[in-house]
Amino acid sequence: MSALYTAVATATGDGRNGEARTSDGLLEVDLAVPTEMGGAGGATNPEQLFAVGYAACFHSALKMVARQAKAQISDSAVTSEVSIHPKEEGGFQLSVALHVEMSGVDQAMADKLVQEAHQVCPYSNATRGNIEVEVDAVVG
Repeated sequence: MSALYTAVATATGDGRNGEARTSDGLLEVDLAVPTEMGGAGGATNPEQLFAVGYAACFHSALKMVARQAKAQISDSAVTSEVSIHPKEEGGFQLSVALHVEMSGVDQAMADKLVQEAHQVCPYSNATRGNIEVEVDAVVG
């Protein structure tokens, strides 16, 4: 399969307490375990980075399906909540809640667009069947 784009990032340090940077140097972040998980906090964490990526990707997918449907959405935003949970058999599992806001369409069209975006978003396709992902739409 031929890739349209490949992102490359490297994490160093002590696992969740360390640094991460992209190969092009456009993103460099310090990493820290959040206080809610017993860490010092004060820096970003992998769940926040995943949440930002998923929100941006899903928003792009929403805009694409809206254009294809000739739906004039406006004031759109996607909020991604990424949670980490312990698994009964050990290890950890993520879950995601995507909250989509938009105006310019009625609730039925907003719901339809969000479901269509969920089918084409690469993050949704990567997580489907692996983790719980909830999506909802609110028309403002």
